[in-house]
Amino acid sequence: MKTVGRPLDRLDGRAKVTGAARFSADTPVADVAHAVIVSSAIAKGRVVKLDLSRAATEPGLLHILTPENAMKLQPAAPDPNSPVDRVLQILQDDLVHYSRQPIALVVADTLEHAVRAAALVAPSYEATTAPVVELEAREGRALAPKPSKPGDEHPGVVSRGDADRALAAAFTRVEATYTTPFETHNPMEPHATVAVWQGDRLTLYDATQGIFEVRRKVSASFGLPKESVRVISHFLGGGFGCKGSVWSHVILAVMAARLLQRPVKLALTRPQMFGLVGGRPRTRQRVSLGASATGAITAIRHDSLSATSTFDEFVEHVTAPTRAVYASPNVSTRERLVRLDIGTPTFMRAPGESSGSFAVESAMDELAVALQLDPLELRLRNHADVDPETGKPWSSKSLKECYRAGAERFGWSRRPREPRTTLEGGALVGWGMATASYPAHLRPASALARFKDDGTVEVLAGSHDLGTGTYTVMTQIASDTLGVAIDKVHFDLGDTEMPETPVSGGSQTAASVGSAVHAAAREARAQLIALALADARSALAGAPADDVVFEDGRLSRKSAPERGEPFEEVLRRAGRRALEARHDAKPSPERERFATRAFGAIFAEVRVDVATGEVRVSRLVGAFACGHILNAKTARSQLIGGMVWGLSMALHERTVLDHRLGRIMNADLAEYHVPVNADVPAVDVILIDEVDPHVNDLGVKGIGEIGTTGVAAAIANAVYHATGKRIRDLPITLDNLL
Repeated sequence: MKTVGRPLDRLDGRAKVTGAARFSADTPVADVAHAVIVSSAIAKGRVVKLDLSRAATEPGLLHILTPENAMKLQPAAPDPNSPVDRVLQILQDDLVHYSRQPIALVVADTLEHAVRAAALVAPSYEATTAPVVELEAREGRALAPKPSKPGDEHPGVVSRGDADRALAAAFTRVEATYTTPFETHNPMEPHATVAVWQGDRLTLYDATQGIFEVRRKVSASFGLPKESVRVISHFLGGGFGCKGSVWSHVILAVMAARLLQRPVKLALTRPQMFGLVGGRPRTRQRVSLGASATGAITAIRHDSLSATSTFDEFVEHVTAPTRAVYASPNVSTRERLVRLDIGTPTFMRAPGESSGSFAVESAMDELAVALQLDPLELRLRNHADVDPETGKPWSSKSLKECYRAGAERFGWSRRPREPRTTLEGGALVGWGMATASYPAHLRPASALARFKDDGTVEVLAGSHDLGTGTYTVMTQIASDTLGVAIDKVHFDLGDTEMPETPVSGGSQTAASVGSAVHAAAREARAQLIALALADARSALAGAPADDVVFEDGRLSRKSAPERGEPFEEVLRRAGRRALEARHDAKPSPERERFATRAFGAIFAEVRVDVATGEVRVSRLVGAFACGHILNAKTARSQLIGGMVWGLSMALHERTVLDHRLGRIMNADLAEYHVPVNADVPAVDVILIDEVDPHVNDLGVKGIGEIGTTGVAAAIANAVYHATGKRIRDLPITLDNLL
């Protein structure tokens, strides 16, 4: 391949920096009205009355939707086969389930008029009982998650061997509780929807990671055939999981546009990003590890509590990495849910794996201390040569190479054994490490490749570019597979009229959509060659198919390179404007014989101010093995972004709720802390290129999320090494170190 793997500049970069890239809220629509959500000021109760008298006098007001006048819908129950489908609040009753729930929708001719009128809506509430937003308050009522399959008697429980007996007999045992807080997605682009009705046909310009999920949910809610709903999303200003589900504002925008018979735009404010569209749930995890005198892990027990809403269910699968990363004959994991008066949580970058890896990788560090072993050596001694959970061989696994390369680059061999050993310029210096891992997901996806008689190629897939480089890597795959120069290939995405693809989440887009693009391009290429071979006027007429070379848009013979022609000539002689092939890709039976994961190793250096307890990360090194790298530049960018997110998880992010009122207290970027440039050190990424013939035809594993996993634990372990104090609750703040 000529372009796959190269650090090609992003093909959409110029459009973004010049403003030519249009995001959903930027879509020019004639006569568009503007909608603003009125959010609940309480977290539990009901709306007794909505006083609209002052709002009704505002200029430009078009309509105020309330439970009394909103369309009565019969939304379908969440699809059990769709993990992103949610229960919505769309003005069908007066009940309030969480703070900032939509309780009315104001529509006006301009955004300014809508904002002003929404501020004048005066609700009266009845709060029957106090809201509960803390895990501990309802721990005694914790529930098992819903069964994932029929007949599942113990949902959320997975075990092999006898963990309790092995723990009791272990030479060394560590046991500790770790917590992670509520966290809120804050992509640069908030959620936004523009709804346009044309008769009984609906077009939505939506900021979403799942255009086909939006089409399914909207068509079901309004009783429309899915062919009558078109969803378009060409660019996203970040998503990270929150844009993977259809939330209440989408249905409300469609409803308002239907009632007014006029296009409606609804964009969430930054405060409305908190609570209304999910977030990472709070977790409390108890991890127990038992080991022999040689450091072999003989038992693992991992019990977790995570938060969900009172009206829906979302499970943060924190125990998944525990069962997959280290070899042990005795493992028991259990996940339970606590229903709280909050909005339903959702997937957030590396869901489950990031929260879970913080707990188990911190526990591994504690076990290393108890055994007086180097933390890296402990991990090497417990390396899983096959998947511990299924016993399947790995499709590929280069974790040991990640450990070696990362440790060498970081200088791990010079790490002092004892904590609180190194003091430099008034700061205690500590080094920590952790294992990173994430499943190599693959889901069915479709794509279309079309040769055109003007010498260009068009490739279509209804996927998404969240800012990760999908436009670029898909163009690279198509260019190399087709044998056409990259500037002659146009790849487009983001429209339900294109071939269907899965939600862009779970680090699955490159593998899933890339496999479909590769296969469709290969089929189109084969059809074009067959057309040329069958044409008596072609320079390739009668040549064996295996003697045909297709490079730089030209078909020729291997045995006689001078005998060839541009592909557009083949089409023109056949009287064809275009030739196309569509392929529906899916996981192969071959893949099912293997366990598929990406792996990595994180090394962190921290400096903790002796006087103030302030923690600064001064170095981060990550080595990752994620299959075949499609674009070294975009891959490195993704992994740097993931590692910065892990740093943020370790030291900054926490959504703070008022325990009495259930309200989010830091619902803006002034008070919800994320790292800025001054907080981020030099981030060093090492890419270990793997050959994996089993994971998919391209040998690709996702990279969008693995960079986050392990980072929080590596930093927490470094803080312990610097200070001798173990912090088990995120984020790590200076008050806990003083």
